[in-house]
Amino acid sequence: VPEALPAPGAECGSFQGSSGSEDEARPGTAAAAAAQKREERLRKFRELHMMRNEACKLNHQEVVEEDKRLKLPANWEAKKARLEWELKVEEKKKECAARGEDYERVKLLEISAEDAERWERKKKRKNPDLGFSDYAAAQLRQYQRLTRQIKPDLEQYERLKEQYGEALYPTSDSLLHGTHVPSKEGIDRMVADLEKQIEKREKYSRRRPYNDDADIDYINERNAKFNKKAERFYGKYTAEIKQNLERGTAV
Repeated sequence: VPEALPAPGAECGSFQGSSGSEDEARPGTAAAAAAQKREERLRKFRELHMMRNEACKLNHQEVVEEDKRLKLPANWEAKKARLEWELKVEEKKKECAARGEDYERVKLLEISAEDAERWERKKKRKNPDLGFSDYAAAQLRQYQRLTRQIKPDLEQYERLKEQYGEALYPTSDSLLHGTHVPSKEGIDRMVADLEKQIEKREKYSRRRPYNDDADIDYINERNAKFNKKAERFYGKYTAEIKQNLERGTAV
């Protein structure tokens, strides 16, 4: 039936209208997506730029600090730690003095037995007493010991410098014999040191590998070592038996 069918022009027109609206919406959506994507990239670029500036700033600070450290002396860290420790010690001494306590006693109470043993071992490693090897080594040890005891008196040095002027610094043409008069404190220090040396020599005895006056109760060197060990561990228990055997009164 021709009247029931829709008109060809009307159907075509309605189809063309819907297609045009979709084509108009698509470019707008694509433009918005592109703008959003561009904004996201710009934001990420700004973040990377800020991170790069921050890294450059931190790198420059590290370079400056490293340059300062390189210009410092080689033992600056040790000196700094030493000065900080001395400041803490001074503060601790003031606190103990304010409370009426002895600082040395308080310090010893705070030190554990393990730390004390470790410091003693470290002290022995630092300056081990190797005994007598030759006269040159003994003289060097004596010289080092004496120089460690010297405490310079800067006030006395300034007075001598004002008194003698350039003559205080001798040259190859200076006549030094009879010009130096030692102080009473220096003479007393020398006398005290000599007395200590004499007392130490009196206590010293040369170690002998064999005692000629001791009884020979061994047949070889290995047996002698065994007898010494046995005497060290059981000598106090067998002393009376030995005496009875020597007197002939053993049962």
